[in-house]
Amino acid sequence: MKWLIFFAAVVLDLGSLPLCQTTWAQSHEVLREKRLPNDARLQPPEDVNGFFPFRPPNTLAEWERRAERVRRQALVSQGLWPMPSRSPLHAVIHGRIDRGDYTVEKVYFESCPGFYVTGSLYRPKGKSGKVPAVLSPHGHWENGRFYDAGEKEVRQDIIQGAERFEEGGRSMFQSVCVQLARMGCVVFQHDMIGYADSLQLSRTLAHEFTTQRPEMNTVENWGLFSPQAEMHLQSVMGLQTWDSIRALDFLFSLPEVDPERIGVTGASGGATQTLLLCAVDPRPAVAFPAVMVSTAMQGDCTCENACFLRIDTGNVELAALFAPKPLGLTAANDWTKEMPTKGFPELQALYAMMGAPERVMLKPLLHFDHNYNYVSRAVVYQWFNRYLKLGWQEPIIEQDYRRLSPLELTVWDQNHPKPDGGPEFERKLLRYLTEDGARQIQQARDSLPNYREMVGGAIDILIGRSLAEVGEVGFTPSRKEDRGIYEEIGGLLRNQTHGEELPVIFLRPHQTSRRTVIWIDQRGKDGLFAGENLLSEVQRLLQSGACVVGVDLFLQGEFLNSKTPSLLMRRNPTPGEFAAFDFGYNHPLFAQRVHDILTVVKYASQGKQTNGSLILAGFEGAGPWVAAAVAQAREVVAAAALDTAGFRFGNILDLKDANFLPGGAKYGDLPGIIALGAPVKLWVSGETEQSSEVPRLMYEKAGAQDNLTLFKGDLQRRRESAIQWLLTNSRDE
Repeated sequence: MKWLIFFAAVVLDLGSLPLCQTTWAQSHEVLREKRLPNDARLQPPEDVNGFFPFRPPNTLAEWERRAERVRRQALVSQGLWPMPSRSPLHAVIHGRIDRGDYTVEKVYFESCPGFYVTGSLYRPKGKSGKVPAVLSPHGHWENGRFYDAGEKEVRQDIIQGAERFEEGGRSMFQSVCVQLARMGCVVFQHDMIGYADSLQLSRTLAHEFTTQRPEMNTVENWGLFSPQAEMHLQSVMGLQTWDSIRALDFLFSLPEVDPERIGVTGASGGATQTLLLCAVDPRPAVAFPAVMVSTAMQGDCTCENACFLRIDTGNVELAALFAPKPLGLTAANDWTKEMPTKGFPELQALYAMMGAPERVMLKPLLHFDHNYNYVSRAVVYQWFNRYLKLGWQEPIIEQDYRRLSPLELTVWDQNHPKPDGGPEFERKLLRYLTEDGARQIQQARDSLPNYREMVGGAIDILIGRSLAEVGEVGFTPSRKEDRGIYEEIGGLLRNQTHGEELPVIFLRPHQTSRRTVIWIDQRGKDGLFAGENLLSEVQRLLQSGACVVGVDLFLQGEFLNSKTPSLLMRRNPTPGEFAAFDFGYNHPLFAQRVHDILTVVKYASQGKQTNGSLILAGFEGAGPWVAAAVAQAREVVAAAALDTAGFRFGNILDLKDANFLPGGAKYGDLPGIIALGAPVKLWVSGETEQSSEVPRLMYEKAGAQDNLTLFKGDLQRRRESAIQWLLTNSRDE
């Protein structure tokens, strides 16, 4: 039995209250013929193979606002908000091989303590002064940096005009490094996780993960891809992006490198790394993500996806974050083949608006399948020659060279032993990242503005919608009944901007106060009722003159075929058990329900069916949703009462849990979200003295410590405190 009902039955003389005997003979439903709401979220969810258009804004100011949001979304998704601590690289360069006009060296360094980035460093010979540098991440071709196409394939490529030489043509990755080094660039090519020398995390784990590992799904000492890793925004993609950032750090540490002339290029999966790095790191001056950027398939490897990354955006817009710096692209007979008409014209429009139309270029080479062949590489050389100011006469013709074997390229040998890896290392690495992030988040508590920037900026991405972004909301009534001292109006709340529709009930007393209570419950608007009668607490609010609103949030009430609320997430049909294939493209259910609360708040704040100041009430499992809604709408919410029941995102061990929210545990978990509500008047139960430390601190820094009521009494006293607080805060001011 609901605790509020029990309290009312014990404490109150229900027979003396006229509303308590009001029978709800009619159905609580507002939709006729049991149809479902006309809600866009009931359509099949987005996935990696969807359509991801880029719509450039009309003004530079609009783009600056949009770019900040998308860049922050990318950083949060990669686990880089806040940026991890830059621990010492401890770089080792050894095994120099002299090739006459360039040299090749073996490199390894630590992107995090004990986690090694490995690669090959190509340097030009005969150069003086500062020289440009290029970072060249590779893609998913077999063996990565050690790739060898083989004699048969390269001969076929020569026949088709894709390559020129039998020797150099066998390794596209060595070829691009050798040619750029000959043109005067320092070039560093680092391994993707699980490829070549980067074996501390296996290729099978990093790129072929399909099934959850029960031994890694724990509240402590978890592994990658687990619910806990996702709750802390720890992913292979994030690790690779961090490796790329540290690879830039390595290049910047070389005394001969010109920090003003840094380029990045890669193809396919290497292009994914290129566009993400250039989206979040301001240091590169020129970028060329080849055969990847498009409005179609966004990258189908687990290393190319992270929760939140492509919700309401895509690779074209992520690449656009580099504007107005020089951005070169190629397209092939693959998912990029429509770029000339879908995606690139929009990039051109953005660059033109920014006064740099010549700085974006697409070379469609549609007669080739997916590739990084000689013809495509030649376009890269020309682009870098122009914008890194290399001074070569064009056209630039790639010359042959003698390939290095894997034995010659590997960074590990008897004097440089391979580091330990495996499951225990994996746990240790994630533990380090968790503790490092927690320290920085704790430091942000030194002031309310810093806390709101770091934690609030992240929660804004996790929820995915602020009150300002709710859009246009309208109400269509379906029935209206007089219930004595109040009237009940049922209908549909329509969010016209986002195509969402919510069954809602407004209970309006004839003698109203200047308060509206939005009652959020695990059962949706049915939570207003105890059987056929109004919940006693709702009756008391109505008697005090407060308007009360009940709503079916997404997948509650009339969204369902039955009256049992959904306990499981709707899942994307993509095979496997990788969260980012779902939540890299779609908002989690937790966030969608917060969106719905914000929709009700937006409509109620307009005062068309309601009155005065707004109060949110969240009980029976709804407290966490209400806490997040308050954080996103604190400018209009006057007060809120919520029971957390001790809920923690960090205790969820199932990706299908209805409250699964990637990143939810990273920023102080639920207490961290509650703290963002300051200075809204807030009543909270279900928290301990220790767990309420951060909310109390932030309310103190807001100068509103008296606005926070933290109730920690026994069950019966908690019930009494909640109803009395609601009644007090629903009266006229």
